[in-house]
Amino acid sequence: MTAVQKFATDGIAPPERLAFWNALVDRVYSGTYVKSASEDFTGEMWTWQVGDLSMIRPRSTASFVGRDPSYTADERLILHLQCRGSSIHRQSGTETALGAGDFVIASPHEAYAIDLAAHELLVVEFPRAPLAERFPGLDDALRQRMSGATPGARVFHDFLLSLWRQSQQGLSDPDWQDGVSQVFYDLIALAMRGATRPDQAAPDGALRRQVLGVIEAQLADPGLRTLGIAATCNISVRTIQNLFASMGTTPSAYILERRLARAAERLSAAPEASITEVAFELGFNDSAYFARAFRQRFGVSPREWRRK
Repeated sequence: MTAVQKFATDGIAPPERLAFWNALVDRVYSGTYVKSASEDFTGEMWTWQVGDLSMIRPRSTASFVGRDPSYTADERLILHLQCRGSSIHRQSGTETALGAGDFVIASPHEAYAIDLAAHELLVVEFPRAPLAERFPGLDDALRQRMSGATPGARVFHDFLLSLWRQSQQGLSDPDWQDGVSQVFYDLIALAMRGATRPDQAAPDGALRRQVLGVIEAQLADPGLRTLGIAATCNISVRTIQNLFASMGTTPSAYILERRLARAAERLSAAPEASITEVAFELGFNDSAYFARAFRQRFGVSPREWRRK
């Protein structure tokens, strides 16, 4: 395992930051380039290697990321896991929208593009064969959204974050690295089996979009419940429950996940707002409960998240 290396635009003159960032990302993943409409582009990136896993953890302001086809002797895949913010991935005519916690697996051997809001990602490029052995039907799962709301996806996310922390120690035991790689493949296959792709999320995709749209619009309402969502959409409570069951979650768990994801974005984007204000804005009527739920989801307190 290589020790974590950190790169940042701090100390780079604003007109030169994007050129610096492009040179960096192309060195990490050949053929990658970044565009930004903002004159105040900023970014940070951590890179490390664990066995056959090439990993990065980037965060930056809104940007467009593209990658030209990369040709290698062995067939590889690339994972993009959305830690914060949102994105739209495009490859081979497929468009995939990700929210916090969601992930998508694509091929680096075909060109792809990503529209990113202000964000933080975990990205891993790895050989295809070990995952194909563990997940039959892998081809059908490529370029599809994998929900981050399932237990398997959350465990996988936590594993990658813990691996990033351990990597800062620069552990180099080959047996340990091989073991970590095997755990990675096992956990990503587990997360994929539990996650639901958008085209399978509900018999009626329009209904799913309607329900999720109602939730997004009403996250600030602490009284948001399944009964109210059903009434707004003029459908039964059972239909709502079945819809979320097909997504591998429940209405209350999904609402909590979206509130915490939005709160994390708000804490970073609005430093002038107090933590209590952010909690109340996102429908939490108990700031202590918000702090506990936030720590359980992200591994740090809201205050520590804001400092980072």
